[in-house]
Order: sequence, then structure tokens, then C-alpha cells
Amino acid sequence: MRCEHGIGSATLHKWKAKLGGFEVSDARMLQALEEENAKLRKLLAKQMQNNAVLKDVASRKW
Repeated sequence: MRCEHGIGSATLHKWKAKLGGFEVSDARMLQALEEENAKLRKLLAKQMQNNAVLKDVASRKW
């Protein structure tokens, strides 16, 4: 079943369960926080990768 904007009923149900009692400003704040969290996770992964490379280089015998 499709809603008038092309959103499936399962997606709509999932959104309603997640954001049911939220005001619009609350939902926007949650979205902004989720985006910031994703950016921070990427930065952390990159930093951990850099640390692993540095440890590998430091452990080699010259």
C-alpha cells in the first residue's frame, strides 16, 4: 500500500513508532544529532585507522 507521497505503509509505521510523540522541532533536532553522530563516527574510524598505521610503522625494525 502506498501513501499519497509515495511512502510505503511500513516506512510510515516505523516513523510513527520512532517519532510519534515528537514535535516538529524535536524531530529536526533528532535528525541533526543523528547527522552529527554519523560525522563523528566517521572521524573516529579515520583516526583509529591512522593510529593503526602509525603503530604498524613504529613496530617495524629498521
